[in-house]
Amino acid sequence: MKFMKLGSKPDSFQTDDNYVWYVASDLATDIIINVGEAKFYLHKFPLLSKSARLQKLVANMNEGSGNGDEIDIPDIPGGLASFELCAKFCYGMTITLNAYNVVNARCAAEYLEMHETMERGNLIYKIDVFLNSSIFRSWKDSIIVLQTTRSMPMLSEELKLVSRCIDAIASKVSVDVSRVDWSYTYNRKNLSEETNNHMLNGGIRSVTVPTDWWVEDLAELELDLFKRVLVNIKNKGLVHHEVIGEALKAFASRRLPGFNKGVIPSGDMTRARSVVDAIVGLLPSEKGSVSCGFLLKLLKMAVLVDLGETGKIKLVKKIGQQLEEASVHDLLIRANEGEPTMYDVKMVQKIVEEFMVRDRDPNGEFEVNGNEIQEGRSTGGILTEASKLMVAKLIDSYLAEIAKDPNLPLSMFTDLAEKVSGFSRPAHDGIYRAIDMYLKAHPGISKSERKRICRLMDCKKLSVEACMHAVQNERLPMRVVVQVLFFEQVRAAASSGGSTPDLPKAIKDLNSASHGSSRSTTTNTEEDWDTVATAEELRALRSELASLRLERSGGHAKSPLVDNRPVNKVKGLLATKRMLTKIWSNKGGTGENSGSDSSGSLGSGNPDDVKLASSTPARKGRHSVS
Repeated sequence: MKFMKLGSKPDSFQTDDNYVWYVASDLATDIIINVGEAKFYLHKFPLLSKSARLQKLVANMNEGSGNGDEIDIPDIPGGLASFELCAKFCYGMTITLNAYNVVNARCAAEYLEMHETMERGNLIYKIDVFLNSSIFRSWKDSIIVLQTTRSMPMLSEELKLVSRCIDAIASKVSVDVSRVDWSYTYNRKNLSEETNNHMLNGGIRSVTVPTDWWVEDLAELELDLFKRVLVNIKNKGLVHHEVIGEALKAFASRRLPGFNKGVIPSGDMTRARSVVDAIVGLLPSEKGSVSCGFLLKLLKMAVLVDLGETGKIKLVKKIGQQLEEASVHDLLIRANEGEPTMYDVKMVQKIVEEFMVRDRDPNGEFEVNGNEIQEGRSTGGILTEASKLMVAKLIDSYLAEIAKDPNLPLSMFTDLAEKVSGFSRPAHDGIYRAIDMYLKAHPGISKSERKRICRLMDCKKLSVEACMHAVQNERLPMRVVVQVLFFEQVRAAASSGGSTPDLPKAIKDLNSASHGSSRSTTTNTEEDWDTVATAEELRALRSELASLRLERSGGHAKSPLVDNRPVNKVKGLLATKRMLTKIWSNKGGTGENSGSDSSGSLGSGNPDDVKLASSTPARKGRHSVS
């Protein structure tokens, strides 16, 4: 820390510990100066020769308007300590200026009017020299001084101490990192990575300075000062937007203790709202300035502190620009109190809509946020198939999580799933898992609702493991189970080199047409297709399929263990070509869905390595695996 010593005489100020100060001298004191509760017994000459204000007060006292030989200055900036420092300077005693007391000393000197017109080399002049030659050239001292201006903001602004500190700090931040040769605070995780990049120069190790070397020191500033410094840095245009983002992340962690956990300390709501609002307003316009995970955490905090709609909309737009980077955990935004659902699904729907806007509006648009910073929205161009696939898998996994909420309406589930239904992807295991989770958590839904939700998946795109799970799943309608079994047989025939079973024309046309919408029927057979399959019927279906396979290979497939009643029912259903065709003509959905599995009734997080889960009851009957 920089410091400056003024004066050469020894300190002869003494006190009796009763707020009474005096100078140890052979000369009798001739003036009493009251500073708050403290009394200073001093001499007029050294004080009046340097302070114009004291001159005026003494003149008024001599004219009879004062209180004898006493002067009151209760409102001097910095109080007792600042006046003592100024008084010692007047006596020529040694005083030490540093970053912690220089602002109070400068404001007190201004109050006492200790200008050059009174005496050459007066206190104001010497303090300004110290500020310009030392304080504003030191990184940490500039930050300390800026923090101390909060004790007297109005006078500090008037004397331009605040603006000069801010400009000094912003200038230091804007220099090339190769010129940073001063100390700074850096405890961030990537410190070890940065320090590995070093070189030997004359036998001395030179450590590479990280680009965000300054963010932790600035995070110690109070909100209003942090905003002004960061705006100044951005206006200079010499710091990369990603580094600005790092500064915002450091400030959020420092000023919002529960940020990473998504909680607000009790009794701190107003302050937290101000911090969140400021961070949202300071976000750089460029895509990727901060991670999607950080933006989603910020959105969760915005919901908690009840931030205005403008701030939430801005966050939703920015999240939509890089939604493919998000994780399922980040998307689980708690709903507001009073809402029936556990999570804010509508907010996620808005984010997905904003993501899809990038396909329709590759040029983006410009927007202004507040009076301080202009924000533009760069959409990043037309979406790639890889981005669409990642988002589709993300939403499938998100649906599997929110499906566990017993209060989640079917319409919310299907609306969100349909928003990504047009994204082509190779497997539908993820959406199947989400559907199974919803059926498990909502056993009381009607046949039509069960039929509607099952239209979201394409049975042709289920993996072998997912098919194995589906044919044992008592929650699925008979229609879906038959479809799964049929395509398992097709896949088995193809993999064994045999001929593929003939498909009805309606099935052949399926690949070139949408799934269509269901049409109402009143036949008992149609109702049978939409009924949830019983365990006996599932075993009968698998047994019949095994029989067909053995017959194709010349074997005998009849099993005496299978009850003939469910077998006859299944045969009756399968024998009707019209009904099999109707399965496909009635199958709903308008596109394709993909999924990424994390945990639950089906599989792991990788759709290419799906495992049979234990959430669906296992059956004793055998089933076919190709």
